[in-house]
Amino acid sequence: MSRLLARLGAFSFRRPLLVLTVWLLVLVGTIGLVLTSDTRIETSVKVDGTPAQEVLDEIQQEMPEAAGTQGSIAFNAADGRVLSEDDRALIARTVRTVESGDHVVDRMAMRADQMAELESTITDLAYEQAAEQMDEQLAQVEDGLSTLEATLADRHATVVGQIAALDQGAPVQPEPWQAEMMGSAQNPQSMLTALPELETGLSSQMEQVGQMRTEVDAAQSAAPAEKLEQVSDLMASLDGMTNDPEAAALLHEAMGPDTAAMLASSSDPIAEVDAAVRERLETMTAELENLQRGVAPTGEPLIVDGEAVPGVTVSDDGTIAVYSLQLTAQLDDLPSGTTEGIISLVESEVGSAGLVASPSSSLLPIEPPIGGHEAVGVLVAAVVLVLTLGSLVAAGLPILTALVGVAIGVGGAFGLSEFYPMTSTTPVLALMLGLAVGIDYALFILHKQRALILGGMSAREATSRAVGTSGSAVVFAGLTVVIALLGLLILDITFVSTMALAAAATVTIAVLISITALPALLGLVGERIVSLKHRGRAMIRDDSRPRASRRWAQATTARPWIAVLGVTVALGLLAVPAADMRLGMPTGGASPVGSPERTNSDLTAQALGEGANGPLLVAVERSGGDPDTHQLQATLAGLTEIDGVANAALRGTSADRSVEMYEVTPESGPMSEETELLVNTLREPGVIIGAEDVGVTGLTAINIDLSERLADAIPVYLAVVAGLSLIVLTLVFRSLVIPIAATAGFLLTIGATFGLTTAVFGTAELGRIAGVDQPGTVLSFLPIMAAGILYGLAMDYQLFIGTSIREARVHGAAPRESVISGFTHSSRVVVAAALIMVSVFGVFILTDDMMVRQFGFALAVGILIDAFLVRMTLMPAVISVAGRAAWWLPAWLDRILPDLDVEGSTLDQDLEANVPKGDSELQPVR
Repeated sequence: MSRLLARLGAFSFRRPLLVLTVWLLVLVGTIGLVLTSDTRIETSVKVDGTPAQEVLDEIQQEMPEAAGTQGSIAFNAADGRVLSEDDRALIARTVRTVESGDHVVDRMAMRADQMAELESTITDLAYEQAAEQMDEQLAQVEDGLSTLEATLADRHATVVGQIAALDQGAPVQPEPWQAEMMGSAQNPQSMLTALPELETGLSSQMEQVGQMRTEVDAAQSAAPAEKLEQVSDLMASLDGMTNDPEAAALLHEAMGPDTAAMLASSSDPIAEVDAAVRERLETMTAELENLQRGVAPTGEPLIVDGEAVPGVTVSDDGTIAVYSLQLTAQLDDLPSGTTEGIISLVESEVGSAGLVASPSSSLLPIEPPIGGHEAVGVLVAAVVLVLTLGSLVAAGLPILTALVGVAIGVGGAFGLSEFYPMTSTTPVLALMLGLAVGIDYALFILHKQRALILGGMSAREATSRAVGTSGSAVVFAGLTVVIALLGLLILDITFVSTMALAAAATVTIAVLISITALPALLGLVGERIVSLKHRGRAMIRDDSRPRASRRWAQATTARPWIAVLGVTVALGLLAVPAADMRLGMPTGGASPVGSPERTNSDLTAQALGEGANGPLLVAVERSGGDPDTHQLQATLAGLTEIDGVANAALRGTSADRSVEMYEVTPESGPMSEETELLVNTLREPGVIIGAEDVGVTGLTAINIDLSERLADAIPVYLAVVAGLSLIVLTLVFRSLVIPIAATAGFLLTIGATFGLTTAVFGTAELGRIAGVDQPGTVLSFLPIMAAGILYGLAMDYQLFIGTSIREARVHGAAPRESVISGFTHSSRVVVAAALIMVSVFGVFILTDDMMVRQFGFALAVGILIDAFLVRMTLMPAVISVAGRAAWWLPAWLDRILPDLDVEGSTLDQDLEANVPKGDSELQPVR
């Protein structure tokens, strides 16, 4: 590989314009991609396979109306006064204005729809129940009419017979029922007049009864509302038909007392049902409001003009109003600028009245926290480069190549973000790594070229050989970083995978630029890269005067056991706090004091309690089907009795009412250990009596599940990285002791880094001293990401120091002297590289974004520890203690291991033998 890289370096040096044009085209293409693409930054974190994500997906499927992004706006007076009636009315008007837009759920309209739906449901149910009762009574009416019809038919036949008998002069004896109807007209002459009238009346009654039976049949088959109307008409008809007391008595006797009483009643059945509906609606509305308020609500509803404003709660002291709103869809699916428009509208509405509106973090635009801090890191790196290389031109080249690499890598991440989910941390991490490794890798090659020039080579040959030797180490180190990052893909967490891919791509670009664009730039500069003055100084330099690096190596190896034990114990003590490390995701409460999201979090906690900043959504499935109000109330009461629950409220049910959704407000904040315990308690079987399945979701639950999943993966990932380290270092150094010691040193670095990060960001005492006013948790994906990144960077330093020591040993130096000599020759560039990385990572601690601050701190501390304590103190001491055994390798293993030639020894052999290998650039200068 070293020969191939040497040829590549020579070609780039000879054809600088061609190589630089290619990179310029890549850069221009990247800029064009960014300008023409729809850059998207994800605002939500999706972790497939976790319990909370599965429940959330189910809720979004069963209850799509609850799938939109939720947030809140806290209102308070700038002077801290109690909100006046005018203030409250203004807030209510502002809420109405906001919800009249296109992208915020109109809670007032939704409430009206719910009430209309509830009234319709109650009305339909009442009419159905009344209709069922009417069906029974109509059946009795039909029976009565049948009996009456038969009686009337018999009487009609009797009257017809009597009339015929009278016509023939036969005597007729009146029936008892006729006596009442005809009165004194019972002599033959009178009966001849009365019986035809009676026959006509009976015929009319029979016709009415037949018509009534038709009406009853129609009423029985009618819809509930129509049935009640027809029953009203039927009652009027029956009332007019029963003037015959005996017929009325027959009808009432056949129908039964209840039906007879109903028909005799003067009340309107429709009016009675409507009255029952109103009464039931009032009762259910009150019950629903209680269910939605919860068992133990904090604060009180905002009341304006006698009506509650949905979604707005006022603190008990009246100084704060919290408006909970829901967008019509997930923020990522809404037009860009949606939340900015909402916030601007609210601020313009209430600002003139002296009110302050503070939106929650979920409503604020997500922008990568990239600002002016990076320039500080680059400036520090420039100073280190000037001191190391002694030339402004030479110092500028690594910065230039690093900036080009970052522009391509980070720009590519932005340009392709419409095709994959990118969080705000993704480009920042790529920027961190791109700057750090881009400068360091170029520095390693440039430092080697400079040393070769000062040793007498021409700039062209020195560049070729530097790319073949140090470039080999750069490629190997970069490949190690990339492999460690790509190993994170096995976690199968989308946003972690995208961060790893973006960072790996940026590192790859940094490597490619270092071995192509940097030699091309050196070709443009030519021999001027090292001035004649510096060459003259090199010729007269007195190497007998011990340098600081040599004195350090001598001190470290003079009493190596002290160095080994001292570093091990110190790093072990620093790692102790890591045992209490709790992982989590930062919320608005972790933002800087005075920021809108922090103010919102503080005001919400003050008004509604700490848990209001991280409510849990509990989905309950029942096998029994449709729950009644008493069952819902019992569930709320049961949830409230669980330790750690401040309040529980009903948020809705699915269309088929098979899934109920409750909002559970914890007593503690979203990042507290008590809330995590509550989530686990709610998931225990049997916690809700009668529930077939209980799921917990919401941002807090998702963050907890994500943290648990990553925490479980850390030991496995560290084991994989440690195993990879052993294999890689064994291949490079052809030794067993050095890989084991170097890997153990890496684990010490990781432990100490995690310990310090936990102490600063996870504990109140040291955290507040360090300016972290809301300590508690370490970023959930930081440990595993930092482990991969630090492993790759640690291998850089191990390669450069280790190969230098190995080279001194190969040239015959004694064990201790090889350590001193190798350390002396390599430490200067390693110190410079480490300081550059620390400065680049360290400036990100100055940002306001808590995630970026933690990343910057962990990587800066990790580099400091690994470079100065592990690689430059512990490892020289271990190699010195081991002596010749440090380079021992079993013969059988030595035979099967490939020769990677990371240090470019084949180039040394070619030059020493003065044998061209297909490229004149490899021939020594005479």
